[in-house]
This record gives sequence, structure tokens and C-alpha cells, in this order.
Amino acid sequence: MSLKLAVPNKGRLNERTMEILRQAGLEIENGAERKLYATVNHGDMSVLFLRAQDIVRFVHSGAVDMGITGWDIVLETDLEVEKMLDLDYGRCRLSVAAPEASNIKSIDDIPDGSKIATSFPHMTSKFFENLDKSVEIIAVSGAAEVTPHLGVADVIVDLVSSGSTLKTNKLVEVAVIAESQAVLVASKKSLDHKEMEMRELASAIESVLAAEGKRYLMADVPVDVLDEVRSFLPGVAGPTVLNIAGRDDIVAIHVVVDKAEIYDSVNMLKRIGGTGILIVPIDRMVP
Repeated sequence: MSLKLAVPNKGRLNERTMEILRQAGLEIENGAERKLYATVNHGDMSVLFLRAQDIVRFVHSGAVDMGITGWDIVLETDLEVEKMLDLDYGRCRLSVAAPEASNIKSIDDIPDGSKIATSFPHMTSKFFENLDKSVEIIAVSGAAEVTPHLGVADVIVDLVSSGSTLKTNKLVEVAVIAESQAVLVASKKSLDHKEMEMRELASAIESVLAAEGKRYLMADVPVDVLDEVRSFLPGVAGPTVLNIAGRDDIVAIHVVVDKAEIYDSVNMLKRIGGTGILIVPIDRMVP
């Protein structure tokens, strides 16, 4: 049964998404051409390159079965879709920011009647309504950060990642409305008749994410230090121990190690007589 996946057509979300799909074994055959539609070298699956802002609407309508976009966009469109995975990239936050020179140092300092410029009018309205503040929402398609300096708005609501754009424009965060990251969402209509295929795709992507920050370590170690090896290399379910042909004093160990622990693990292995140490990256970890 044909499965349609929508991915962002440009930017950082596109690059990371394409990398994850490749690691999952899904090569986009004509994706480099950035056409609207591309085929996949696996099964009956296709990829559509769409604006990140449009993906939720396509998924909600059932025009595509699944999509990868920002959680902030899902919240802003307020359309019913099924979130299947948090993808842990494209992290940012939707924040309220005011000019440094203003008297606004916290959300409580924003007076009724203030003008708020934003590309997220729905979330902004809902946020200030919940605070019982009466403000004027000015919808802009971009560059909200310049509006206070032009006298168009008193405060802005915009996406923030590093905060450098705010600093450049002499703005300061006074509140965070929502945290965001890339997410995999699914059409509820499609889940009714393609659930198995959709769960399989989600599982493949999840296995790539599970392998992030992990490395596969192999080494030859003396048999009499195996207990010590197990103490600092527990792995996923303990190290795998393999006999070496013609040797009864040395065994081979294979283990999955956190990337951050590789340096210390290698040094420990060398101290206890480990040799032939090899570290390789992992594309996927399937439970």
C-alpha cells in the first residue's frame, strides 16, 4: 500500500531529515533535484517536498500520510494530527521579546492595549487570553524583530534558538510560550488503513535516533580481566564475548558505548591489556 511522507523542502529541517532517512535505509532517488515529488528505493513509498508551514494541513487532510515539521507549526495550525515521534532536532522556543530600552522586563509589565507583532497569531492570542491581557495582534510573515524599532509593535512573539537575532536587534526575552522541535506526525485518516506501514516507518526513524551518540566498540582482552571489563563497559545488555580461534587466554568483546564515554573506555581497555581496539559508528539500533 502506497505511503506518502512529506518533508520540509529547504533549510535545516530538510538537511537533517534527509540524513535520517538515508540512515534508515531510505534513499531518495531524485531528491537532490528538489522536485515536489520523489520516489524511494524501498517498497511502495514516496516523498513530497513541501513548505514546513504547509505540511500539517496536508497531513490533516489525508493528502499525505505522514509528515516531518516543527511542533510550533502543529500548535499554530491547531489541526488534529497524531504525533508519532519527537525527533530531537530543530529545537527552538516561541518567546515573547521586548526592546531592551523599554520598561518591559517580565510578562506582567506588558500593559493592556500593547501591539504584538508575530507570525504565530493563534498561539499568541491564546497565550495572552489565558493571562487575561487585552492586546492587539499584528500578523507578519517574517522579520518580526524589526517591528518595535519601526514603531509598528511594542513587543514581538517569535521563534528563538540561540538568541543571537534578539541580541542583534536589542531585544530581550520576557516569556516562553512553547518549546519546539521537529516531530513526525501522522494523518488519523491514514492510520485507519495504513497503520502497520506507518508504524514501521516511525520505528525505522526511531532506530536511527536511538543510535545517535552511540558507538560500537570491539577489542581483544585477556580472559582474566573480563569481570573488570563488564564493570565499565555494561553496554545495552552487557558486552558480547567471542572466542578467538586458537587462543584460550584472549577473547574478543563487542559492545555499544555512549560516544561521550569512548575516550575513557579506550584508555581503560589499554590499561588492562586490551588490543585491536576498533570503534565504528552505528546507523540504527533496533530493539
